[in-house]
Amino acid sequence: MDLNAKIYIAGHKGLVGSAILRKLEAEGYTNLVCRTSKELDLREREAVLRFFAEEQIDYVFLAAAKVGGIAANNDYPADFIRDNLFIQTNVIDAAYQYNVKKLLFLGSTCIYPKYAPQPLKEEYLLTGELEPTNEPYAIAKIAGINMCKSYNRQYGTRFISAMPTNMYGPNDNFDLKSSHVLPALIRKFHEAKQSGAPAVEVWGTGTPKREFLHSDDLAEACLFLMEHYEDNEIINIGVGEDIEIKELAGLIKSIVGYEGDISFNASIPDGTPRKLVDVTKINSLGWKARIPLDEGLRSVYSAFNQDTLIQA
Repeated sequence: MDLNAKIYIAGHKGLVGSAILRKLEAEGYTNLVCRTSKELDLREREAVLRFFAEEQIDYVFLAAAKVGGIAANNDYPADFIRDNLFIQTNVIDAAYQYNVKKLLFLGSTCIYPKYAPQPLKEEYLLTGELEPTNEPYAIAKIAGINMCKSYNRQYGTRFISAMPTNMYGPNDNFDLKSSHVLPALIRKFHEAKQSGAPAVEVWGTGTPKREFLHSDDLAEACLFLMEHYEDNEIINIGVGEDIEIKELAGLIKSIVGYEGDISFNASIPDGTPRKLVDVTKINSLGWKARIPLDEGLRSVYSAFNQDTLIQA
């Protein structure tokens, strides 16, 4: 991409979009276009079409999405499938209609079958049943993948789809009702330390394994793929290593400095037993994650702690 190319980051306030914005700015891109959800509701088709007509965008990073953890997906399934279908359909179609040079659609590893072999290879898509707790969200993302592929086949567009593993980093969601496991644990242990609580409850058995990718690594991968990847098939973005939730909880407990106990509430569903992505494809192209989990966690907790002190 030319440094003066007009680049739209959809979802620039979120965990992923803000990291992509930081990365592009650091690399010297000067013509970056961003809109908050209040300025541009991506669920509204006519508003999206007007925006693309006025701005004449060259490249799109489609990081906007309605996201959440197990509780949010379970409580608001209709919202997750509806909003994500609207967002991605409107942006992808507008990108075609207004001749965007290239678009990167960000999906999720929840698109893979619940009991797919590990690590998750790209070809496992649509080979089995999905995890029920986030099926509506996963189906929306699968529809986005197929839409990109179909537009490429029919219209000759350059729309690529990448599947990031579980994310964490600056601008994460720490709301215990809607957050993912890692930021939720950071907040739980921090608040328990502050209040002197004797124990922290962790949802589930603690035995599922998850892979965690820092958002700065993802942003670097997204820019890399925009410049080097043209395949019509999906590509995974991940670390290639995972960790048990039980071990993750212990690591966060240590980083926060909490001295109480950890209890596991097995009455709450674990979700998918394991979700480790195969990163052979992206590694073979020349990209590899570089931020170790303990280092990333320390930086995220430091920022969270500072924000908490400022708010107080």
